[in-house]
Amino acid sequence: MTNFTFIPAFQLKRQASGRLQFISAHGEMHCGVTPVRAFPLAAPEEGISLISAEGHELVWIEQLSSLPTAVRLLLHEELALRDFVPEIKCLVSVSSFGTPSVWTVETDRGPTTFVLKGEEDIRRLQGNALLIAAGDGVQFGIADMTALDKASRRLLERFL
Repeated sequence: MTNFTFIPAFQLKRQASGRLQFISAHGEMHCGVTPVRAFPLAAPEEGISLISAEGHELVWIEQLSSLPTAVRLLLHEELALRDFVPEIKCLVSVSSFGTPSVWTVETDRGPTTFVLKGEEDIRRLQGNALLIAAGDGVQFGIADMTALDKASRRLLERFL
C-alpha cells in the first residue's frame, strides 16, 4: 500500500485589492475568498476551509503542510490577520475582583486595557492555557498560566 497526500488542485493569488482569488482545477474563479480554520486553537494547521464571498465552501484542506509553499505562506498570512489573538504576558492590574472589571495587561503586542464582563469569559484550554474574551470582542490568550509571574497568577486566580 502506498502512502500519499492528496493535494487539492487549485490556485490561490492575492489580488491588487488585497483580497484572495481562488481558481479551481476547472478554471472557475472566485474573488474575495476567506480562509477559515475549523479548530483554530486545538489544530491550527489542520482543517482549513476556503469560503467564497457568497459563503460557500470551495475547498477543504486537511493539512496546510500538504500545500505548495507559496499557497501555504499566503494562507498563513491571511489567517494571521483573521485570527488576531494577543498573548497576555503579565497582568498589571484589575479594577475589582467582581465583574465587570477593567484589566490592564502587557501582551506580546504591547500594553492594553480591556473589560472582562463575566468570569464565564475566561475559558480553560488544553494544559494550562486560557482564552479570555474581552468586552469588545477581542480574544486574548495565555499560553501557560503557570509561566506568568507570581503577581499575575494571584490576580488571575481570583477569577478562576
